Amino acid sequence: MLLNPPVAFATAHRVLTQLRHDPRSLALMIVVPCVLQALLAWVFDDKTTFDRVGPSLLGTFPLIVMFLITAVTTLRERRSGTLERLLAMPAAKLDLLAGYALAFGAVAVVQAVVVTSVSVWGLGMKTAGPVWLLGVVAVLDGVLGTALGLFVSAFAATEFQAVQFMPAFVFPQFLLGGLLVPRDQMNGVLRAVSDALPVSYAIDGMQRVAAEAHPAGLYWRDIGVLTGCILLALLLGAATLRRRTP
Repeated sequence: MLLNPPVAFATAHRVLTQLRHDPRSLALMIVVPCVLQALLAWVFDDKTTFDRVGPSLLGTFPLIVMFLITAVTTLRERRSGTLERLLAMPAAKLDLLAGYALAFGAVAVVQAVVVTSVSVWGLGMKTAGPVWLLGVVAVLDGVLGTALGLFVSAFAATEFQAVQFMPAFVFPQFLLGGLLVPRDQMNGVLRAVSDALPVSYAIDGMQRVAAEAHPAGLYWRDIGVLTGCILLALLLGAATLRRRTP
């Protein structure tokens, strides 16, 4: 079934209206990543270290937060019967999923702009490349977290189980993504697994902007892979979305 834009936009409007009346969730999505970046800057008293590590984590914090918020929110609506009522109307799974993606994607854009601005102009993080390229990766990371949260919410029966997907599904990607050890120094098996994980390309993209004055081909390859992973996660989410959690 083709996407029905009016239904998708109506769903996005409903979700954004709910978020507007939930200041704690908004604070979690917008303020917490900024606080984490500030803590990182204070932990690494050496400015050079923060300039090296900060860009990579600038992309990971939005992904973690958006993953949690999206997974828990979607699961809550399914358990409450909201999705069941919506799917009983002339609305396809893809329409609803696109609406959720639009709503949380809009929040991810705001989040990325705020966190990037605080990191660069508030905390003095320096990059060799243009700042807006950092913002592009940060936005895609937030949207990727949204798409992954929509996907994994289908496999959780409670909010606690949704949170448990963090160490099981997201943290291994950070461990293998190049944050702790450069990916080219990993053994062959781990490097092959790392090449298949979307977070690896998010970290690579941030590191290229931090180190290169004019990121070119490989940076846009990373952007393309992230975009493809977002679309794939949304399609998988549409395929696994259930009306209601038993």
